[in-house]
Amino acid sequence: MTTVVILPISDASGEKCYQAIAGDKSSVCKTAGQALDALTAELGKTGFSALLVIQSFRPDQFFSAEQQKRLSELMSLWHTARDKGQELSFEEQAELDSLVDAELKASTARTASLLQQISP
Repeated sequence: MTTVVILPISDASGEKCYQAIAGDKSSVCKTAGQALDALTAELGKTGFSALLVIQSFRPDQFFSAEQQKRLSELMSLWHTARDKGQELSFEEQAELDSLVDAELKASTARTASLLQQISP
């Protein structure tokens, strides 16, 4: 089965859009569904089957509102620095890395919780 990740991102004008990624292929569109459709078309004849889990990106027991807010702030700083050919400070980069790791762990915990709810 092909693994697909769909991420909310900002386009060059700062508007929210979505990037769908599968291996070395990706698509960016205005909605998550459009991004998935475009990626599916790009994958073509490789045979695409998927289990889709759609996350609301709201705070929950696994990743708090404060963590989400700070992650968003640091990602904005990172994008600005990258666009200027600069890097975040060591402290900011370490905090960003830590929050990304925490969100990944939260996603894993969310998935385990979901599986427990749907398992007989």
